[in-house]
Amino acid sequence: MSAKIIAIVNQKGGAGKTTVSMQFGGTLGLRGKIIQIIDGDEQHSAVAWSSMAEEGSPFPAKVMSLAAAGRKIHQEIKKFYEGNEYIIVDCPPAADSPITKSVLLVADLAIVPFIPDGLNMTAAVKIRDTIEDAKIMNPYLRGLLLLNRVEPNTKITMEVMKLLPEFNMPKANIKLHKRTHYA
Repeated sequence: MSAKIIAIVNQKGGAGKTTVSMQFGGTLGLRGKIIQIIDGDEQHSAVAWSSMAEEGSPFPAKVMSLAAAGRKIHQEIKKFYEGNEYIIVDCPPAADSPITKSVLLVADLAIVPFIPDGLNMTAAVKIRDTIEDAKIMNPYLRGLLLLNRVEPNTKITMEVMKLLPEFNMPKANIKLHKRTHYA
């Protein structure tokens, strides 16, 4: 069995990369899938999150940090291909990060958590371009916008939603609404 690699990427911090990584990985784990979450961010938020699981009820996916591997993280990820169905990589908040670029070399899918506002739109352009550049070396890589912290019926959300077709990246069919429960 060879794992599918899903990179959770964005230029901007606070867009929800770790939240999406942990919720997605945890949900797949609860559904019986064999999941490895790799924390590629030097803040180690994913590792910290998994350690907060209640005693006797461990987080339903394996979580480890490979941030120290830097631009060679793609070589380390390959060691986890066998024995896992999915490898989810929580990348650092930087489109030009050597870690992000390295992960995209082996990823099947790059999910971009995207908060529909002006600052996030600007940041998403940078990560979209990084994903496009990675496709030169990894032609199988697909990018997908995942709307996060959506506040429906606000003017800024409606304006950004009108611009998304011009963004040139497919959008997930689901939206994550702004909820304190996720945090």
